[in-house]
Amino acid sequence: MTAVSQRIPATIATERLVLRLFTPDDVDDRYAYQSLPEVARFLYRPPLTRESCAESIAARAGGTAWQADGDGLLLAVCRAGEPGVIGEVVLTLANARARQAEIGWVFDPRYAGQGYATEAARALTSLAFGQLGAHRVYARLDALNTASARVCERLGMRHEAHLVESDLDEDRWGSEYVYAILAREWPERQTTS
Repeated sequence: MTAVSQRIPATIATERLVLRLFTPDDVDDRYAYQSLPEVARFLYRPPLTRESCAESIAARAGGTAWQADGDGLLLAVCRAGEPGVIGEVVLTLANARARQAEIGWVFDPRYAGQGYATEAARALTSLAFGQLGAHRVYARLDALNTASARVCERLGMRHEAHLVESDLDEDRWGSEYVYAILAREWPERQTTS
């Protein structure tokens, strides 16, 4: 796999969205949803502070290489032609040798139910299989996160695992679902999902 800077376009446009690298001007928009307890509850961590939002944006503002385990791409999701960030998608190179990538998304609840997460995740999965050469893309999600499970299903991912009480947040054991799709399955599943 080669470096992201050589293979990833500056922005990814879909029918209604623009996916792009975060900038320092996006801190307040990101903090608006990342600080919400109802968002953090599915992420097994406390809500983010404004400072931690700013730090993570600064750390990833220039993109990242796509070569080693743990390399990741964090993209702001914006509505085309409108100001502001409505959410984010992330792709992490989980296993470089086996070309396995983990995908995730977090959206401001004010924009829920409009198909934005599916549209953004579909664009990022296409990038993973097309330009980045991933063999398998998977998502891990809290078993109670039914909205994200529906996104996985709309992407044509198969439900591969149910990990019972596999993670612990501040006050509860959480169970996880694992969904995945292979590069060879992606084109066919997009015509049927």
